[in-house]
Amino acid sequence: MSESTEMYLESILVIQKRKGVVRSIDIAHELNFSKPTISQQIKRLKSLDYINVNEHNIISLTDKGMEIASMIYERHNELSRIFRYIGIPEDVATEDACRVEHYISPETFEALKNYFDPLINKK
Repeated sequence: MSESTEMYLESILVIQKRKGVVRSIDIAHELNFSKPTISQQIKRLKSLDYINVNEHNIISLTDKGMEIASMIYERHNELSRIFRYIGIPEDVATEDACRVEHYISPETFEALKNYFDPLINKK
């Protein structure tokens, strides 16, 4: 799975949570990419069965796409929280979480989460 694919799927999930519906222009604004670039990626994601696009051009995640998007979204939130807990400024924590969320192994992520959750929740 490429970082790009994960980023698109996570962005669709975030926009859906924020706005309720997702259109390609929303993704273009969210990611600061051109409409033609987004259109290419939408076709690719659809061909991989990660998204559906209805007759009104509303984009939704398939079960397969939602599984990946939810995993990346959880990683982002948890890593941001851990980074802030250890004293990283919020803007840096968020930016670093965006990078790390795509490369961290499931084992390392779970170990970090299990280690820091009790500490953060106790605070």
